[in-house]
Amino acid sequence: METSTNVQAVNANRLFYASCFALITTAFSFAIAAGTLDQLKTELELTAGEAGLISSMWFLGFPISMVIGGLIYHKVGGKSIMQFAFFAHTIGILLLIFSGSYMGLLVANLLIGLGNGCTEAACNPMIADAYQGNRMSKMMNRFHMWFPGGIALGSLLSGGMTQMGILGQNQVWLLLVPALIYAFLFFGQTWPKAKVEEAATLSGNIKAMLSPLFIFMVVCMALTAITEFGPNQWVGLILSNSGAHPMLILALTSGLMAVARFFGGDMVKKFDQTGVLLGSAVLALVGLYLFSSQTGAMAYVAAIFFALGIAYFWPNMLGFIADKIPKSGALGLSILGGVGMFSSSIFQPIIGTWIDADQEMAAAQGLTGNELNLVAGQATIGTMTVFPIILIVLFTILYFWVRKMKASTSAQAHSEAESTAM
Repeated sequence: METSTNVQAVNANRLFYASCFALITTAFSFAIAAGTLDQLKTELELTAGEAGLISSMWFLGFPISMVIGGLIYHKVGGKSIMQFAFFAHTIGILLLIFSGSYMGLLVANLLIGLGNGCTEAACNPMIADAYQGNRMSKMMNRFHMWFPGGIALGSLLSGGMTQMGILGQNQVWLLLVPALIYAFLFFGQTWPKAKVEEAATLSGNIKAMLSPLFIFMVVCMALTAITEFGPNQWVGLILSNSGAHPMLILALTSGLMAVARFFGGDMVKKFDQTGVLLGSAVLALVGLYLFSSQTGAMAYVAAIFFALGIAYFWPNMLGFIADKIPKSGALGLSILGGVGMFSSSIFQPIIGTWIDADQEMAAAQGLTGNELNLVAGQATIGTMTVFPIILIVLFTILYFWVRKMKASTSAQAHSEAESTAM
């Protein structure tokens, strides 16, 4: 019996390391493949609209495969989903390097996006099933640390390769390194079974997802995702006109998020997911407020608060579902992640209209050039503080909701114990 337990532990750890390299592949594709787009736009004489459509394929493939993967996870198994992920990543990367055509780049980014979504669809439920209690929260946070960590590492490697004269599509070869590593680590491994029997059935998943708590968390996920991803596009506009260096802010934010997620399990153990999420919303609000009102060196302070705020959103929203609503299974985790990605794509055009309106207002005040962009950008970031403000209210409700659930469960268990004793 002891030997069997040890073998399972080794398998769980190897699967976890493989998952981390799969997520590094996702992060590299975000940091490196996206970075080659400007050069490809010039080389292929693409319009801005065509380049934007190529980029959007990455975000389109991600939620599609994430949701489909969640639907079929318990039918085909996580191993099969990750085999498809490796196929999609490999073909997408090779197309990105060799296609040299507009249509080829569209297909390449779609395939890479599909591979990235499969990674989330397969690895999140695997971690939820492979580990118990607080260790599950710890490993979920440490898995997701590799997205910001991978972006930071990919950006540094890309910068170093640029300094060495390795440019554009030649840098994309780097994406194959973590992809080959995760394929090797996953090879021949047995995946864990669902901890809760109902989690492996579609009817059990749907019943759990129709619960008020799951629906409440879906609303929260939409707001946490846009709080995390929404400001990123516009913060650069502000920083480029405020005296701070955008690349340093990116490195600082990504690095802090990775470090924070490494210690995420300790935070959850001390404050539970509800306390961590509430504290994160407060820190995100402080960070966005500072971005909207400060310039120069204070922008780095804003980045620290913002990074520490958004770091725990994604992994602990998933961890909460895996821990508190386990019957929703792989499908519940995939739906939640899909909602996060979809809400980001929905809100981006809305945020764009906000910045257009703020630029018009700044122009009406007689501002021009960098000053106009700075004032308009800060006004837009100020409007975006509404997202963490709403989250503070929702997570306060969640905090007391979960406390009441725990008290009720404890009272019920005590009553059943007394009945058994009698």
